[in-house]
Amino acid sequence: MEENFFNLYEGLPQFKDYKVRQVSSYDRSGGNNDFIKIDSGKVATLANIKGAGQIVRIWLTLGSADPYILRRALLKIYWDEEENPSVEVPLGDFFGTGFANYVHFTSLLLGMTSGGFYSYFPMPFASSARVEVENQSPLKIESFYYALEYQTFKKLEENIGYFHAQWRREETKAGENYTILEAKGRGHYLGCNLSMQGRIPFYLWFLEGDEMIYVDEEDFPSIHGTGTEDYFNSGWYFRGGEFSAPFHGLTVKSLRKARISAYRFHPTDPFPFFSSIKVTLEHGGRNDAQGSDYSSVAYWYQSEPHYEFYKLPGPNERLPKDGVGEWTLKKGYQLFLRAGYFVWNNVVGRIL
Repeated sequence: MEENFFNLYEGLPQFKDYKVRQVSSYDRSGGNNDFIKIDSGKVATLANIKGAGQIVRIWLTLGSADPYILRRALLKIYWDEEENPSVEVPLGDFFGTGFANYVHFTSLLLGMTSGGFYSYFPMPFASSARVEVENQSPLKIESFYYALEYQTFKKLEENIGYFHAQWRREETKAGENYTILEAKGRGHYLGCNLSMQGRIPFYLWFLEGDEMIYVDEEDFPSIHGTGTEDYFNSGWYFRGGEFSAPFHGLTVKSLRKARISAYRFHPTDPFPFFSSIKVTLEHGGRNDAQGSDYSSVAYWYQSEPHYEFYKLPGPNERLPKDGVGEWTLKKGYQLFLRAGYFVWNNVVGRIL
């Protein structure tokens, strides 16, 4: 099951000792309505697999009149009959599109290409896997297309971690790092996507924050970076703008709204932990960009049971704060007009 991300073709000629199965939304009547509908407040079970195996691909696309459906709909995944999901993430954020946006981008592990969302994270399980989508929007999802591919095993190998993904959101606080992930047990951190919105348009000071990762209850972080965009393998406040690469990228950069959304994965350089890990991010030069809107998805593998997840806010509390930057923009525009009026009357007017 070990993946070689440096040479994806290495094992192609080798015979496989597993079978591949797929569950999808194809029209059981033989027609062309290859989708399901998900009513408001309802949960759709996309897959309920018994036995040992590994999910290797998830693809979906959907149609809804709700412009924020990507934040109001949740993806939940349960392993081995567990009661609490190991994956609990707003749908769009799981696939790397922050702020409930439809953003075309491609990475090796997940992305959104021409309207279709995909994930290639390997997701092993010993006895069962259940994949659900919960529609917490007030509107029905009129069309939800999906396909999920998985491999079947006789038995899950030893020393295998379970896939986890967790969404978090908070307004940054003075003097405190933002927490991306806090997990207990044995595992390894595989990366995140991070969406940030500052309070002031055209001002990205919050990107001065360093990543600080604490492994196995250490007092000082063994991973300490030099700036937020540096962690995402970029520089100078993402000077070159939006891009996508296999393991890192920038999906959103809006100076007008002071918005940034970026991703980075660690398939070739994961961060192992044996008892715990805490992945945090400073905001501003000294945690002084308080009031910024941060949300993130952390991806990691670990032994079960997992640490209690961050409690998700309600569907409306998960929506992007469009007014954070725009309010300041309007105030700034009003101040600009007042300043111009003052200069015209008190300076130019006197000269003329």
